[in-house]
Amino acid sequence: MKTMVVGASQGLGRALIEGLGEAGDSLIGVSRGCPQNLHPRPGVELRWVAADLSEPAAAAQIIEQAVADEGLDTLIYNLGIWEERAFDPAYNFLADQDDQLQAIVNCNITAPLLLIKRLLPTLLRSANPRIILTGSTSGLAQSGRPEVAFGASKFALHGMADALREGYRQQRLAVTCLNLGYLNTEDPLSTPREIAEQRGDGQLIPLHDVVQVVRTVLSLSAASYVREITLPALLDERF
Repeated sequence: MKTMVVGASQGLGRALIEGLGEAGDSLIGVSRGCPQNLHPRPGVELRWVAADLSEPAAAAQIIEQAVADEGLDTLIYNLGIWEERAFDPAYNFLADQDDQLQAIVNCNITAPLLLIKRLLPTLLRSANPRIILTGSTSGLAQSGRPEVAFGASKFALHGMADALREGYRQQRLAVTCLNLGYLNTEDPLSTPREIAEQRGDGQLIPLHDVVQVVRTVLSLSAASYVREITLPALLDERF
């Protein structure tokens, strides 16, 4: 299986690079630069594509060319940015800078649209093509969050996924949205899960849990798919 992870240099993206794949599989990480000291699973081939998704058209072309010959089975779009004061009691939509709002739309909506458009012909050559979009509980109806641009951009992923499913159902394209709550990004995958789960006192999700969910999605046959998963922290009172 050949899997691409966009936004793979740190946090959840890095954990996916280190936690996905079996011996003989290929992983392709995408970010502006390749991080140091990566530890993929034994027998997993790792390649890196340097691309800046803040310039979506140019990045999509670079990424398309990188996989055109070897093919691709799964695209995981994990990249996302948010407002400077997001998830802070001091957040105020009226204080957001216009250029920052445009950057959020560019990275969280325009970039996945252009990239999927570029990669779809390659993906559809796979016997089991999949797209996984990393969304957020902030993109769900009545999420209880006030961040306007971030919430709108994650809500847009649902529309993107629905349209792709209907447009390419006969080509068996499976599209999954991951609606993730607050993540513990301080503890990498190398931290034992029983330690990582203690951070945040029940308000944060260990990266280990998200990786396990993605591994399950990727293990399914071509006869089924997971439409969406909502994964909040156990003590997140919004859910």
